[in-house]
Amino acid sequence: MNKLAFPRELRLLTPEHFNSVFQQPHRAGSPHLTILARNNKLGQARLGQAVPKKQIKLAVDRNRFKRQVRESFRLRQHELPSKDFVVIAKKSANDLSNDELRTLLDKLWLRLSRPPRKR
Repeated sequence: MNKLAFPRELRLLTPEHFNSVFQQPHRAGSPHLTILARNNKLGQARLGQAVPKKQIKLAVDRNRFKRQVRESFRLRQHELPSKDFVVIAKKSANDLSNDELRTLLDKLWLRLSRPPRKR
């Protein structure tokens, strides 16, 4: 199997998967998007996305955003810790170019790969 594939096992599919991430997540955010992360015991990172119509109106723009997030995750999946990630779009995410979005995602993946700081 291709090491950089994005098979079904690497996706958050059910409401239970998403709800588990929403409870006590580690967060990394920017004015354009937020990534929530929660440890899993699966030995691999998984991705879920929340891109509401209220935030990004046009389907073509929502799909572009999701495609860029998926591609960024696919290329970085082996560098990421064993966590479930949920990417949540904000209104201003639509103003980013593809390159800006990829750069921002790379920075946030890196931040979430480090152990959380003690408060």
